[in-house]
Amino acid sequence: MIDLHTHSTFSDGELIPAELIRRMASRGNEGVAITDHADFSTIPMILSNLSKLKEFDFEIDFLIGVEITHVPPRLIGKAVELAWKEGAEIVIVHGETIVEPVAEGTNSLALEEEINILAHPGILTEEEAEKARENGIFLEISARKGHCLANGHVARMAEKFSCELVLNTDAHSPSDIIDDSIAGKIAKGAGIFDWEKVLENNVRLFRKLKR
Repeated sequence: MIDLHTHSTFSDGELIPAELIRRMASRGNEGVAITDHADFSTIPMILSNLSKLKEFDFEIDFLIGVEITHVPPRLIGKAVELAWKEGAEIVIVHGETIVEPVAEGTNSLALEEEINILAHPGILTEEEAEKARENGIFLEISARKGHCLANGHVARMAEKFSCELVLNTDAHSPSDIIDDSIAGKIAKGAGIFDWEKVLENNVRLFRKLKR
């Protein structure tokens, strides 16, 4: 598995980046993206610190990035622009999960920006699904407790509107890390039986962004 959504101690994760990478490798995973929660006050700091890792070789490949989180919808574009400017290799936005008070309109406006993934988008609308397809943005199936409650709805909307899916852990702690076997079960639980294709999307996007 290649996990495109994880958190380190640079936001609210429990692991420093090196240990996060090590633990991912120990589960047999091929790569990981470190995407700490960020807003205007932390984007430069997070990416500056994570960029130091790029000077060294680790046992698996990794991407550095951010998850734009709880930024007012009208400002998401500016936050995304700043993240790319500061050296992000992947940018995702914290979608309208049903278990947090994410501002209404976050999904819709995020899907108009240059992002790679809309994380745990919750009760995605048809209009939002169409935007995701048209703009080539991946929708996330989440392994994380709470966020996963809307996985079935996201999967159905993706099928109806031919959206691309990825499956990520949103890992914050060692116990959140999974492998292909668990990922497949999570996808099947969401009604996605061609789970191999979803995990292939993770690999495809990772390789595209590593160039």
